[in-house]
Amino acid sequence: MSTLAPLHLLREPWNASEGNQSNTTAGAGGPWCQGLNIPNELFLTLGLVSLVENLLVVAAILKNRNLHSPTYYFICCLAVSDMLVSVSNLVETLFMLLMEHGVLVIHASIVRHMDNVIDMLICSSIMSSLSFLGVIAVDRYITIFYALRYHSIMTLQRAVVTMASVWLASTVSSTIFITYYRNNAILLCLIGFFLFVLVLMLVLYIHMFILSRHHLCSISSQQKQPTIYRSSSLKGTITLTILLGVFFICWGPFFFHLILIVTCPTNPFCTCFFSYFNLFLI
Repeated sequence: MSTLAPLHLLREPWNASEGNQSNTTAGAGGPWCQGLNIPNELFLTLGLVSLVENLLVVAAILKNRNLHSPTYYFICCLAVSDMLVSVSNLVETLFMLLMEHGVLVIHASIVRHMDNVIDMLICSSIMSSLSFLGVIAVDRYITIFYALRYHSIMTLQRAVVTMASVWLASTVSSTIFITYYRNNAILLCLIGFFLFVLVLMLVLYIHMFILSRHHLCSISSQQKQPTIYRSSSLKGTITLTILLGVFFICWGPFFFHLILIVTCPTNPFCTCFFSYFNLFLI
């Protein structure tokens, strides 16, 4: 990758000296530890596709009055968070391509400042995206377990306060991360936040699944149709597995990367794993 690179702060473990880095790189220099050379054009294409997808979600929610409710506002915010990642990726990739082809010449200090700003925007978008995934899970939980009181619990005012709080907290935390990125305590906070969201989603969605399964069991026993119960239960299990599985597959490698930076920045295995950071971004 060229000078301007997404989240460059995480590409190399900073706890190791240059000599240790060269030694570990040599020790982990097998064919599997060379990483993947992913062309900038692929990042550009994925950014465009993601941008269009999330724009469609936002447009559908804003255009359809039936979707003007806290639940869909949270989904809209999630789409905006992912859209910001796409925009940041597009801007960065375009600059990289222009610089690589000599069309654009920028001073190195300006490049570093641009990189920090884009990294902060990406980090803020990641934090808000994870936060809104957790907020959506809580909102669904309230909808199921407190259905009669949902509109009094999740009012529009509370939804607006929640959304504003998430955006503010994400912006502040991303600024702190970019400023103090060399401090392992900051990385531990990010890792802890991811684990918190993961556990929150696991607990809430599994509890919701157990409740729906109990209701299906009651209905099928009254109607004496166990086949319907088994089919619906299987569909619910598959849906829950896909939901949580995709979440972990998409986010797991990135945060595992952070864990390795904290725990074993000079270990040959960890150094090998670091070389696949671009793949985790995709």
